[in-house]
Amino acid sequence: MRRIISILLLGIIALGITLSLAKIPFGTPKTKVGRYYIDKGVEETGATNIVTSVVVNYRAFDTLGEVTVLFIAAIGLGAVLTTGRRKKPERKIEPASLVLYTGCRFLFPLILLFGAYIFVHGHLTPGGGFQGGAIVASAFVLTYLGCRERRISERGSKLAESLGGLIFVIVGLVGLAVGGYFLMNFLPKGIPNFLFSAGIIPILYIVIGVKVGSELAGIIDNLIEESE
Repeated sequence: MRRIISILLLGIIALGITLSLAKIPFGTPKTKVGRYYIDKGVEETGATNIVTSVVVNYRAFDTLGEVTVLFIAAIGLGAVLTTGRRKKPERKIEPASLVLYTGCRFLFPLILLFGAYIFVHGHLTPGGGFQGGAIVASAFVLTYLGCRERRISERGSKLAESLGGLIFVIVGLVGLAVGGYFLMNFLPKGIPNFLFSAGIIPILYIVIGVKVGSELAGIIDNLIEESE
């Protein structure tokens, strides 16, 4: 009986996959949206990275929602860990190896600089706010592994992520006031392939990078403290 039920379920799944694949328009795409972004993206946004023009211009409101989801997740994790946390007796922290300790002190500022480079140049090269923020957070992971006595400033982290979200919304409201819709690219587009170009896109990527980096670093800090 079980074998018959298993065969029926596999048959239903196979039929569903077959019908789904049959509806996929292979060959020439029927939608013109992708071609429009490729043809008009640089002209309309000033960003030579087409992915950036889509994420932080054409669908910037969706990006704001994604950042908000990450913010809520960070708050939820902090609340859960804080609620069940008991005061633990202080214990001696075992120092890291010399190699890891030296690498932590030497590489930490370089990783921060690289992360900043990624989100500042997101409109020119592959990368952006989310990628740069993740790199910034990885610098704090290295700090917790190599320089175990150090901790991120909770007040500074929350201030950074709050200011990042606030600036994002303010830029969107200015676009609404100037051009009639939220997150309008109201600044001059500049010359493509130059750092000061693409209007509001670099500003949004900088605040996204700061916000994502501080939120991920705060999540890592909460998990590290809980594990101790």
